[in-house]
Amino acid sequence: MFERITTDTDDRGQVGIGTLIVFIAMVLVAAIAAGVLINTAGFLQSSAEQSGQQAAEQVTNRLVEVSTVGNVNSGQINEANMTVRLAPGSADVNLNDTTIQWITASGSTQLVSDQISSPSFATFSWTTLRDNDGSILDDQTLNDPVDRAIVTVDLNQSGLSNLDSGDTVTMQVNTRSGGQTTVTLNVPDSLSGKESVEL
Repeated sequence: MFERITTDTDDRGQVGIGTLIVFIAMVLVAAIAAGVLINTAGFLQSSAEQSGQQAAEQVTNRLVEVSTVGNVNSGQINEANMTVRLAPGSADVNLNDTTIQWITASGSTQLVSDQISSPSFATFSWTTLRDNDGSILDDQTLNDPVDRAIVTVDLNQSGLSNLDSGDTVTMQVNTRSGGQTTVTLNVPDSLSGKESVEL
């Protein structure tokens, strides 16, 4: 009346081993995939942090113009003196690592610090106006919000020319970290009888 169901224990054992092998293979593949994902995530996080830091430095680590005065000689501007300070939140800025792009209607010229040995470009010079801790003279670095330096551009050097009344100049001041400040200088319409003018 009742049938006895018999099974082949050998077949069941083979099926169990096959399932175990497939399971172990899936676990290994998942572990390898997880390791790759973790490594990729770590690399992306490191790259993102580095890019974010560089972007922040480009925005904050820069100089700000306080004022610019031009020296008048024979009815022309032959020298520009720009007082600069650190931008709010800026880290230290080395003046010798700073470059200036001098742009006029007739062309543009790159300027580097004259304290760089044997510069192959036109140069600017700088002097200390106010130094809170003596660091500007020691390492040429503005490192305090109260620090001030005067950047001087001599227009009589090669690649530059004197400015006439009504001329406009754009100065792009670039720090080592990539921070950029754009300053537009406008020469007054009349220079007669003046020794210096505000630009």
